[in-house]
Amino acid sequence: MLEKVFYNEFLKRSFAEPLEVTFWDGKTKKYGHGTPKAHITIHKPIPIREVKKNASIALGEAYMNGTIEIDGNLEDLITSAYQAADSFFRDKRFIKFLPKASHSESESKKDVQDHYDIGNDFYRLWLDKTMTYSCAYFEKPTDSLYQAQENKIHHIIQKLHPQPGRTLLDIGCGWGTLMLTAAKKYNLRVTGVTLSQEQYDYVQSQIKKYGLENLAEVRLEDYRELPKDEQFDYITSVGMFEHVGKENLGEYFETVSTHLKDNGSALIHGITRQQGGAVNGWINKWIFPGGYIPGLTENIQHIVDNRLQVYDLESLRRHYQRTLEEWDKNFNRVRSEVTEMFDEQFVRMWDLYLQACAASFKSGNIDVMQYLITKGPSGASLPMTRDYMAEKNN
Repeated sequence: MLEKVFYNEFLKRSFAEPLEVTFWDGKTKKYGHGTPKAHITIHKPIPIREVKKNASIALGEAYMNGTIEIDGNLEDLITSAYQAADSFFRDKRFIKFLPKASHSESESKKDVQDHYDIGNDFYRLWLDKTMTYSCAYFEKPTDSLYQAQENKIHHIIQKLHPQPGRTLLDIGCGWGTLMLTAAKKYNLRVTGVTLSQEQYDYVQSQIKKYGLENLAEVRLEDYRELPKDEQFDYITSVGMFEHVGKENLGEYFETVSTHLKDNGSALIHGITRQQGGAVNGWINKWIFPGGYIPGLTENIQHIVDNRLQVYDLESLRRHYQRTLEEWDKNFNRVRSEVTEMFDEQFVRMWDLYLQACAASFKSGNIDVMQYLITKGPSGASLPMTRDYMAEKNN
């Protein structure tokens, strides 16, 4: 009886849209006014103490193991939870516990490998053929995911106004699409660093495949291990600062400043919250160990504290929402193959992750920003207008 009272109060506050809930005793209750947008079935009680400890973790795990079933659009349901003023996402009574995170070099390596070294075969199933695992850039509504990822790579590199023969460092190079495009299409001498063995092996094979040994190298090392006297004309870093931890953000931007030549340009692309930094307990525990989404002003402060200046800032929030929706479509097309690789709980976990992230971007809970920064006066070595960013070199 106490559980039903608790869940009635919890559910009526947690969603901006009307929904129906069928409880473990077979009884169904409607919450909100109007036609229900989704139907939730709770097969057995989720311990109240777990919900109070961290609702995101408790509900996410209940969905993973099948205790909760959703009939309706999962992304829209989670968006509704983000939009509700009294949702468990906002109520501090339900986010008291967060998994502990360390960002030493050894822990950072383990965190990255836990996520990215699931296996290239897994990511190859649902990413596009560029193997790009970050926000795409949809220049036209008809762009395919592959075209949008190509667009994003060129959008980033073109912002740097690259000059042939100069050097570029890619911090957190992923599967190498950006750094290799910079070498092949822009004739830059590129260096990429990653902590993922799978990514390192893949990039090495691509360098050999395209005969880029004289222009490109990849290193399996922590970005903090780069020789202090090694400097580059340009630096890129995509989807990286979300992994370094709140306590290491200053060191991250200090590293960018240390390795960027005077009047050099850097394009830092990453997930940011306009409302301030935050951690999601379920994602931190199950998907991205050690993850922290920094606030916009937090990043800006670290940039200026490290003798860097902002020349351009662009939000790609809607682009990441669509990117995640495209990934989730691809993921569900190969659901049976992923189940064979892992199990049903893993599949439900990743489907939830992709749709929850899309909802978070859709609701404006998180954003993704491109910070174009220079070492020295803002944009000293860049054109005076943005027109150059749209010039095509692909």
